[in-house]
Amino acid sequence: MTVETWLIVVIVIAVLVVLALVALAAAKRGKAGKARKQEQARGHLQEAQLRGARADKEQALAEEQAARARRERAEVEERAAQAEREAQERVGKAQEDRSAAQELKAKAEKLAPGLAADRRGSEGQHAAPEQTVRREETVRRDETGGTGATRH
Repeated sequence: MTVETWLIVVIVIAVLVVLALVALAAAKRGKAGKARKQEQARGHLQEAQLRGARADKEQALAEEQAARARRERAEVEERAAQAEREAQERVGKAQEDRSAAQELKAKAEKLAPGLAADRRGSEGQHAAPEQTVRREETVRRDETGGTGATRH
């Protein structure tokens, strides 16, 4: 073999070694890039888990708050319905009392005609006792610690 042939063989071997080193470096860099991408992916997964857990917690709190609001609304509606029933009972009682008063007035008029007219005329400017009765209504407070008050 001549020197030229040896020189060509050495150049070819050198080129092959350089190509092998370049291929090895590229593979190493590819593995490092892949490892870096996997690490990023793990970080994203952890962040996703944290945010998902936070979202679940917030949703549970929101649902609990909504349930509490619905329960409080139902309690208020129940108290209002009870107050309306009591008011209707009072109206019924007042109507019964008014009817009884009218019946008694009619009986009195039948027993002593003109007595009611004389009585009204002798009192002059003064109101009848039934008209001077003060009406009291108890103001109800909710069970959160309020006290009852009286309104005249």
